[in-house]
Amino acid sequence: MHSATLTLDPAFVVGPVRRRTFGTFVEHLGRCVYTGIYEPGHPTADADGFRGDVLELTRELGVSTVRYPGGNFVSGYRWEDGVGPVEERPTRLDLAWHSSDPNTVGVDEFLRWSKASGTEPMMAVNLGTRGVQEALDLLEYCNVPGGSFWSDKRRANGVEDPYRIKMWCLGNEMDGPWQIGHKTAHEYGRLAAEAARAMRMMDPGVELVVCGSSSSDMPTFGEWERVVLTETYEHVDHISAHAYYWEQDGDLASFLASAVDMDHFVESVADTADAVRAAGKHTKRINISFDEWNVWYQKRAESRPPSGDDWPVAPVLLEDRYNVADAVVVGNLLISLLRNTDRVHAASLAQLVNVIAPIMTEPGGRAWRQTTFHPFSLTSRHAAGEVLRVAVDAPVEETAKFGEVPVLDAVATYDAESGEVVLFAVNRSVTQPVTLDVDLRGFPGLQVVEALTLANPDHTWSATADDATSVLPQVNTTAKVADDRARAELPPVSWSVVRLGRA
Repeated sequence: MHSATLTLDPAFVVGPVRRRTFGTFVEHLGRCVYTGIYEPGHPTADADGFRGDVLELTRELGVSTVRYPGGNFVSGYRWEDGVGPVEERPTRLDLAWHSSDPNTVGVDEFLRWSKASGTEPMMAVNLGTRGVQEALDLLEYCNVPGGSFWSDKRRANGVEDPYRIKMWCLGNEMDGPWQIGHKTAHEYGRLAAEAARAMRMMDPGVELVVCGSSSSDMPTFGEWERVVLTETYEHVDHISAHAYYWEQDGDLASFLASAVDMDHFVESVADTADAVRAAGKHTKRINISFDEWNVWYQKRAESRPPSGDDWPVAPVLLEDRYNVADAVVVGNLLISLLRNTDRVHAASLAQLVNVIAPIMTEPGGRAWRQTTFHPFSLTSRHAAGEVLRVAVDAPVEETAKFGEVPVLDAVATYDAESGEVVLFAVNRSVTQPVTLDVDLRGFPGLQVVEALTLANPDHTWSATADDATSVLPQVNTTAKVADDRARAELPPVSWSVVRLGRA
């Protein structure tokens, strides 16, 4: 049995809880769109063909923003193919995932889905095979009220009012050799600066995300950010970060410590951005859009796209089945994102449905929650107000990848309006439970409102369609408050949320 202590104080503010932290991602990849969010003829489908069961689960998940339409897909995307009469839209080959896209779902359909789901759209433009003019055309179609070629096309297509999309991604993972239109940092930086400058001339209110590194393991990591931001600093608001984690070769201890890498990633990108700020004598600060993150078992067979002459529509791709340990890691990555709320101003769990996703569907059948659904939903629901920096004193355990790592990791939020403090904590030990003592002298009079731990003695347990109406097996956390101290018992490989309020 391990013991850990944690101190909370209302003065230790990191920054606000940002709703955009709880974004997700819909890409034209595998079954994310077709038989994911969209399936005409499904028993729950609405008049637009959107699955009602998926819409309901999206709302329950607590999604704020949705990044669209890619991802690798966007680097070869011709957005014009997906507007206008559906029967006139061409089918195109998607080189990124060796698939065909019928363009049945395009800009207008996705934005109708976004409105129905109550989410903010985050649109990406193609800077792989296309450039400045095509980005401007899409912006005109979406955001200009009328009186121009593309805005009048939108109105002719039945959408009178502009969408006024705020957030725009300037391409995707342009540092990656796998990307269609892959560029050097200097080539991409120049193109992104030109696109950003022109887009602001059309709509000064847009928020622009420039591509950062697609992994901290990239050989160009750090230098890529420096060069790209040197070219674009005055024209953009955020730089992206992408990271995926998975258990490798049975090394569960290192996997459970994945948030150590995310913290390092954020710190490194922020430091590089601040160095460019100082060198260029800029006044504003560039923040981070962590717009792809998740657990993804990249070496599994379903992560490899098809090949040859077959270009299927919506093939089964990247359909990971998540277990309890995966959910614990996702919960810890959310702790990292909240802990870095001063620099991470947006984030997108990749992806929403079927493709490395918290929601799974059967074509024509059921939809269900994966294990990873629950820490995301609970954090989105309960994190409010301000993020507090917590002082943790915990024993360490050795990991092969990260060295000595504290077994307990945590963050807290404080909502001054309700007076509620919410503690999010993870026990990263593979074998040992943790007794957690929380010093509440900074918040006298608080009592435990709710305490919940997501755990299972079998951390390899996964949900299936048969568990469509159930939740992740869980234990009620033993938590109590006495003498301005709270105590909770956390089992091994577990993620917990403890809500503290006034009686």
